[in-house]
Amino acid sequence: MSQATAAVPLAPLGGARPPTAGSDFAPLLREVRAAGLLERRTGWYVARIGGNLLALAAVVAAVALVGDSWWVVALAVPAAVFWARSAFVGHDAGHAQITADRRVSAVIGLVHGNLFLGMSRAWWNDKHNRHHANPNHIDKDPDVAVGALVWTRHQAALRQGFTRWLTRHQARLFFPMLLLEGLNLKVSGLRDLRRQEPRERVVEASLLAAHYLCYVGFLLAVLSPGKAAVFALVHHALFGLYLGMAFAPGHKGMDMPDPRHDRWGHLKRQVVTSRNIRGGRATDWLLGGLNYQIEHHLFPSMARPHLPLAQPLVRAHCARLGLPYTETGLVASYAWALRHMHDVGAPLRQPVERAAPDNR
Repeated sequence: MSQATAAVPLAPLGGARPPTAGSDFAPLLREVRAAGLLERRTGWYVARIGGNLLALAAVVAAVALVGDSWWVVALAVPAAVFWARSAFVGHDAGHAQITADRRVSAVIGLVHGNLFLGMSRAWWNDKHNRHHANPNHIDKDPDVAVGALVWTRHQAALRQGFTRWLTRHQARLFFPMLLLEGLNLKVSGLRDLRRQEPRERVVEASLLAAHYLCYVGFLLAVLSPGKAAVFALVHHALFGLYLGMAFAPGHKGMDMPDPRHDRWGHLKRQVVTSRNIRGGRATDWLLGGLNYQIEHHLFPSMARPHLPLAQPLVRAHCARLGLPYTETGLVASYAWALRHMHDVGAPLRQPVERAAPDNR
């Protein structure tokens, strides 16, 4: 794994507090704004959204044409890919990357999240904004909270029973567990309906219900119940795997602030907890721009096509300040994340493996 070093202050997202005029982030912000990189690229998004809708329509048509045959399960692969592309659009809409109009952004998010994917926009935005405000913070970032996986040895030491066994082997189980993520996203969104305000709940629940009716109704109209169930399971498994593989490289295994001592500013908080993925246009397409995780965290409302243009400015600014700017290949990023998960579970394995103590 290669790591380029540079210094860059982090930009706030969602509920994060804006940096002050005299912060390390301010000069970078001025430079990026002067380059026009904070302007929206609505036309670019319209073209990509239109292309993705056509691709989804083509997959639906293909399922209908193939009909009640086991060959239809092969179409779960492109269905999962273009569903994930819809999730990327919903993600960008939640960050106001597509348009500054909040209502339009909300509609785009509701259509691509609730209606297309059966995934609650409100739940995702709440969770994701908290992540952006405090990435890799064990007390404030829901993405590193205790769940099926744990991310620090302190969390691991508290595991009991089956979850203790799970933590011991979490590195090797990580990718298989991602096969369940597509279903987990749906369940988490449904649970979140209780938290939402009544008006928001009605809109969210109505679109989720429409999704389930259309999805299940279409499959049962075209396929036998058995084939429909297999298609749905494979489709959701591949969708969860794809999304997990797109989001995991950005932060797993990167620095985690000590909530008792660290008082990082916006720039450091976002840069040292994030990792970029090299790879060119193919990687840009596959990861939906999430391969520019540092730039995205510094400028969450920056349109996706502007992220690679901002990268040289951010890297140079980091170099001037001496902040580590981490960038690696896609496969190396997974190895990095898996090593971290393996190390976290090391004290629970027998024989006990020697590893550096975790002071968190």
